[in-house]
Amino acid sequence: MLKVGIISLGCSRNLLDSEVILGSLKREGCRISDVEKGVDVCIVNTCAFVESAREESVDTILEACRLKREGKAKHIVVCGCLPQLYKKDIAKSLGEVDLILGTSDFPKIASFIKSLKRRNARQIISDDLNYLYDENSPRFLLTPKHYAYVKIAEGCSNFCSFCIISRLRGKLRSRTIGSILEEINKLSLEKKLREIILIGQDTTAFGMDRYRKMGFSELLKRICALKNNIKWVRVLYTHPAHYTDELISVICNEDKICRYLDIPIQHISDRILKLMNRKTTKEKIVNLIENVRRLIPGVVLRTSIIAGFPGETDKDFNELLRFLREARFERLGAFIYSSEEKTVASRLRNQVPEKIKCHRLEELMKLQQTISSGINKAFLGKTIDVLIDDKVPNEKNRFYGRTQGDAPDVDGVVYVTGENLKIGEFYNVKVTDALEYDLVGEVSR
Repeated sequence: MLKVGIISLGCSRNLLDSEVILGSLKREGCRISDVEKGVDVCIVNTCAFVESAREESVDTILEACRLKREGKAKHIVVCGCLPQLYKKDIAKSLGEVDLILGTSDFPKIASFIKSLKRRNARQIISDDLNYLYDENSPRFLLTPKHYAYVKIAEGCSNFCSFCIISRLRGKLRSRTIGSILEEINKLSLEKKLREIILIGQDTTAFGMDRYRKMGFSELLKRICALKNNIKWVRVLYTHPAHYTDELISVICNEDKICRYLDIPIQHISDRILKLMNRKTTKEKIVNLIENVRRLIPGVVLRTSIIAGFPGETDKDFNELLRFLREARFERLGAFIYSSEEKTVASRLRNQVPEKIKCHRLEELMKLQQTISSGINKAFLGKTIDVLIDDKVPNEKNRFYGRTQGDAPDVDGVVYVTGENLKIGEFYNVKVTDALEYDLVGEVSR
């Protein structure tokens, strides 16, 4: 029986791919194990979205090769986004890698791994990016038992000027509503799920390819109508240009949908938004945020910002800072612009110097730190609903969990003091302290 282990890099979409890979291997009789404990096959599922992610992927592959030299892994498999861009480079420069697979090759991985032999790296990279997992794809969950990700679509057809997703994953390919509902039903029967997290490159675009219309509102209603123990349905990766009045109404009226929306705006300057090919404007973004806050009381908004996009002037950046002070996003991620090969943005004039990009990123995060601290302090003395995720290591009666306003791994947590708390259950927690990004509290009896 082959022992296999995986190192999964990047976002939750990659993590789900890793779950499908492991599920396929387990179904074929492989044993899933921890890479550090020694395996027959070490799989590195890579990310290549930006330069820093590619560097991490390469470093991780080199670490896997070290494990192979030390006898802790017999074979190395590299898959996912990095091979989709650099298959020849990996095969040429990393001779210890036995198998190289792209983002549409996951269905083949079990058969290839079972036939692995020591030889030159094999490249199995599909030119047609058409893979789309479904309800029948086996999964080995890498998340805690009480929550799971469900990818509702693959690929993206937005073609933002800075983004390489279409090269890595292809154009938008939505699953059927029936397939998604059946998968959620299966997951809820197998595990005591309390939270489902819907993901995709652009979840709000769901259905535009398959149904020739935006089908996300209908999907959400159908998910919320399912009879199961799921209390939270969380939505990630929405595009501000694809919100409709119907979608906002569904989110407002369905109790299961978390009052939490991830809306990456990337910038607010009309000139920069046009250069980014974001297909929206400052006025539309401002109106969207005002409508969402007005129609969904208590909603928590998360956004993402790119600092130092080509041509971004001091005027553009100051406009962004003013907007963020006014909008007061509860959650914000900021990133330095990364010039990606073969993108439209990489050919734009007036590329911003690295030093200025770093300074602007620092200013953005400093501002958000102040905003987040002020928002958290407003929770002092209040009682909030918290889903317990795990125990705090080496601390008695200390746990950590999340509110509706916190997505796993990307947002803050609530540190909770309480006796005999159960992981995967909800508790009323009185907030006793507020940190910059996290809250502290005790179970309210």
